[in-house]
Amino acid sequence: MPKVFKIRKGLNIPLKGEAEKVFTRAELAEFYAVKPTDFHGLTPKLSVAEGDMVKVGTPLFYDKYRTDILFTSPVSGEVHLIRRGERRRILEVVIKADNPQVFEEFGRSNPADLSREEVIGKMLKAGLWPTIKQRPYSIIANPDDSPKAIYISGFDTAPLSPDLDFAVKDEAESFQAGIDALNRLAEGKVNLNLNAEYPPSNVYTKVKGVNFNYFAGPHPAGNVGIQIHHINPINKGDIVWTVNPLDVIIIGRLFLRGIYDATKVIALAGSEVLKPRYFILKTGASISNIVAGNITKSPEELRFISGNVLTGTKISADGFLGFYDNMVTVIPEGDYHEFMGWAQPGFKKYSFSSSFLSNLFPGRKYALDTNLHGGERAYVVTGQYEKVLPMDIFPVHLIKAILAKDIDKMENLGIYEVAEEDFALCEYICTSKTNVQEIIREGLDLMIKELG
Repeated sequence: MPKVFKIRKGLNIPLKGEAEKVFTRAELAEFYAVKPTDFHGLTPKLSVAEGDMVKVGTPLFYDKYRTDILFTSPVSGEVHLIRRGERRRILEVVIKADNPQVFEEFGRSNPADLSREEVIGKMLKAGLWPTIKQRPYSIIANPDDSPKAIYISGFDTAPLSPDLDFAVKDEAESFQAGIDALNRLAEGKVNLNLNAEYPPSNVYTKVKGVNFNYFAGPHPAGNVGIQIHHINPINKGDIVWTVNPLDVIIIGRLFLRGIYDATKVIALAGSEVLKPRYFILKTGASISNIVAGNITKSPEELRFISGNVLTGTKISADGFLGFYDNMVTVIPEGDYHEFMGWAQPGFKKYSFSSSFLSNLFPGRKYALDTNLHGGERAYVVTGQYEKVLPMDIFPVHLIKAILAKDIDKMENLGIYEVAEEDFALCEYICTSKTNVQEIIREGLDLMIKELG
């Protein structure tokens, strides 16, 4: 019987707008994009120019410092636009999709019959290597490393997050093929972490070649970093890899069908969605098809987020789904000032600290917006972070060590174990309105710069 890890610290934010468990296959969007900004620490070098024709799986750009790591097109068509920002930084490579789709052929193969180097080479060539991330630092894994283990979180506990059991239910063969490929990379040390609070999908429970671990508790119990901390904490010198279960399926398709098929099931959720539900679309798709006519207000009044409300990225109403994201969230903008909001009873407000009378209605869900309800202020030590971070570290001390750029203290306080997403709840409940996730990222970048 696999061990059940019970997470007691955390917080489930009761938001309105959970996606109904109905599949809708979205039409092929007109535009798709691959965004270098999705890959932290990447310095992209273009392989295409505007006007070039590409197939599904054609390289669009590569990592300047690791030239074998390619980023390929999820669709075939014309390179419509290379959008740049300050100092000509590449923000998006936009593809105008054609119909029918044309695929690059990478060849079918059984991962069990391939060597580790052959599996890595196939994934690199198809542009699927970026699906594997490394801890520490939460960056794209180095194919030259040998990880201590690979971890897959089979469930997500973030607000309004998709039910991954539902999202993978028709993909048993591809999921198994993806696991077989990952086993070649980690010598059989693949961990699949499941939710102990309900029976998991048969796609998960019948898969072969994994070690099962079960978790129960509030968010962030579904975060892979929290799970690793409880199973086998990361120490200095350790390297582990992590993969999203929907990306495991995409990896499996590469070996079963010999093509890069970036199709996946994502959730469109949020209080401002008329019909929140699941959509089948490709990575990088423009969200315009799924939100048009399906929102309660004009786009100018809403916040569109690729990802969840805690860690996602703000995009426009015709923006693009991020490479690692499995959902799109739509909530109200918070661009207003509230006179003496702190003095109001707050029947329609949610508070972690039970500051409002809404605490008298524990089952209620809320349509929360992006308003901070105050500005950044002096850092107050309240002990709140420790209530929502289920890790055996001192979060405030770690943050202060990062601000002081004290490498030794950062190491001693657990910098190798954390990523921004693990501190998202700390940022949400922070009395001082501190950008905690941004500070954690700065700390990780400093460690990379100083130690490599």
